[in-house]
Amino acid sequence: MAKGVRKKATAARGRGAGRARALEPVAAPVDGGLAELVPDRDRPRAWTLLVDGKPQSHVDLDDPSYLDFEYQRRFGHIADLTAPPGRPVHAVHLGGGAFTLARYIAATRPRSTQQVVEWDAALVQFVRREAPLNPADRIRVRGADARVGLGKVPDGWADLIVADVFSGARTPAHLTSVEFLAEVRRALRPDGLYAANIADGPPLAHLRAQVATARAAFAHVCLTADPAVLRGRRFGNAVLLAADRELPIAELTRRAATDPHPARVEHGRPLADFTAGAPPVTDATATPSPTPPPKVFD
Repeated sequence: MAKGVRKKATAARGRGAGRARALEPVAAPVDGGLAELVPDRDRPRAWTLLVDGKPQSHVDLDDPSYLDFEYQRRFGHIADLTAPPGRPVHAVHLGGGAFTLARYIAATRPRSTQQVVEWDAALVQFVRREAPLNPADRIRVRGADARVGLGKVPDGWADLIVADVFSGARTPAHLTSVEFLAEVRRALRPDGLYAANIADGPPLAHLRAQVATARAAFAHVCLTADPAVLRGRRFGNAVLLAADRELPIAELTRRAATDPHPARVEHGRPLADFTAGAPPVTDATATPSPTPPPKVFD
């Protein structure tokens, strides 16, 4: 999975930073390979989740509001801007990992109602056993294919839908099309937000096509990424944000620029030019996202 391609963020320690270390690495076979939870040396009850050696996500059980990976921080900014601060939201997470963003929303927006759809049932069991969810957080986890699980979400239910789905380091083809985004729009409220983690590298054909696809489905689209990724200089993650309402571009730009690893937000005409005439992806033409280069996780 191409989720933790970039270096972790450098930030102040969360509460409990002075306690003695007690965690040890744990591993278990899951449907997607070998899952590992590796303790964070700097944070007493924090883990990095890997599957087949590829970093998936990071979670701090003492401080779920702490987001470590670049792409997770960008999702966190979007979650913060979904509604006024502290207001509960309805959120759908396609792809579970360590449930990092769901925990973040539960911590920053108490009483939110959330659904997580994760196809790897063994991974869900492993994470829930070693890094348990708080039962009070109102996070429901459903074992299903992301598109199938999304189909069970009621019309207009979600304030926020997040797609962060990888299988064997690639996003499955059926989660990249205009038909998939039509299902996303069905489940979103009229002012809801859709966010997706997209991994690509030179020549950025997949990323350009995904932007074109989102622009065909939604009235407003923007893209947040490291400038080096947008220039096609390296493989990495970009976070796409789409909605049928005006996007909080100014605030998102400010937050992205002040992150430990600053990013650029593209929108409007520059983003349209970025697509370079790529056509929207349909179910008939969809392919999985590219395979990351062998050394990208080193």
